Amino acid sequence: MLKILVPTMMLLPLTWALQKKWLWPAITVHAMMIATVNLTYLKSDIQTGWQLANSLLGVDPLSAPLLVLTCWLLPLMILASQKHIMPEPIARQRTYLTLMISLQTFLIMAFGATEIILFYVMFEATLIPTLIIITRWGNQTERLHAGTYFLFYTLTGSLPLLVAILIMHKDIGTMSMLLLQYAQPLPMNTFADKIWWAACLIAFLIKMPLYGVHLWLPKAHVEAPVAGSMVLAAVLLKLGGYGMMRMIIMLNPLTKDLAYPFIILALWGVIMTSSICLRQTDLKSLIAYSSVSHMGLVIAGILTQTPWGFTGAIILMIAHGLISSLLFCLANANYERVHSRTLLLARGMQIILPLMGTWWFLANLANLALPPTPNLMGELIIITSMFNWSNWTMILTGLGTMITACYSLYMFLMTQRGQTPQHTVAIEPTHTREHLLVAMHLMPTLLLIMKPELVWGWFYCKCSLNKTLDCGS
Repeated sequence: MLKILVPTMMLLPLTWALQKKWLWPAITVHAMMIATVNLTYLKSDIQTGWQLANSLLGVDPLSAPLLVLTCWLLPLMILASQKHIMPEPIARQRTYLTLMISLQTFLIMAFGATEIILFYVMFEATLIPTLIIITRWGNQTERLHAGTYFLFYTLTGSLPLLVAILIMHKDIGTMSMLLLQYAQPLPMNTFADKIWWAACLIAFLIKMPLYGVHLWLPKAHVEAPVAGSMVLAAVLLKLGGYGMMRMIIMLNPLTKDLAYPFIILALWGVIMTSSICLRQTDLKSLIAYSSVSHMGLVIAGILTQTPWGFTGAIILMIAHGLISSLLFCLANANYERVHSRTLLLARGMQIILPLMGTWWFLANLANLALPPTPNLMGELIIITSMFNWSNWTMILTGLGTMITACYSLYMFLMTQRGQTPQHTVAIEPTHTREHLLVAMHLMPTLLLIMKPELVWGWFYCKCSLNKTLDCGS
């Protein structure tokens, strides 16, 4: 654990000590080396469960894929930000890089925490650099409004979570994840217990976000710079799902009174946000609403509390993290050339930039879960888990999947096909940096389907301990 945490923290003094000409190349190479070393966590001895650095930090099969995704994203964020950050004064460049590195440090400690309280502190600490990136480097004047939404939505849900954690500590006597998995789930018989159960999960549901408390996400995505959108879609939303998985195993299995409202709201949100995507005129807003749609499936999968639901959720989180980050990179590449995110003003780009049109096509196919992408595998496992929970969910999930395919194709047709507008002249050609950025998103997505057990989480760990069950088949 320390072999990635310490080098990440050492990036901070390096950022302020380097000369201007070496700042971006050196930080990118250093971050890429950290990401490469971090890949070793995917191939660990799963018989032992946890790999501990000390009593507070460790990695298990659930946190390892998210930890790898976090470290993989930092060099990609640096590559994506070079175009619009490098013309700024050197002090602002160093500050921008410092914020991204500190955000990665908090995320590593959040995913590596073995104490619930430490996880909560790091969960809240990620708010600070993200808020500064959105409000200081946002594109439009609405960025302060978006930052206010982001801040107050997150803090409103976090206070009940803190109280619920303290109550849990009083009842159980420990907050260590190493011991909690062996503790008896807390019984929930009274109405107050149900309120406490909701308080444990509401902060994570807002972070995901659940439909109904999702209004902060499109605003934050639209106003954030490309690095802010990438880390928000790829990692920060997954922090909510990870927290739900950690907390929900300590709670008694759900009664119907608690299960129905949240699962139905999540599945209804899949249909509603997908339908909203069909009416969007802003490209980044469309991608943001598609993230809400995909996270609705993840919430439903986790709340079923079944091994299949958990497995599908973690697979879909990893796949969506890579693909949504890629879509924001491609949207930013269009914006840097056309200087507009409006779909009607940036059409027919495939004629001018054919290779970029190919990348758009592949990203949209992955977004609508076309085989052989891991997005399809995650969605199928969650839909199967939901169908086993209730047959009626097949209507909602099927309709949501169909609308997802519609808006993904709509996004591709509106950005790439059609006649090029008259004002689109003197378009800058694509750069090797942009193609490398896209390839580093797509390659892991396609390679994961060849060995999906790397991101199966606890399910693969438990099945591997049973020698008679061949989970790979």
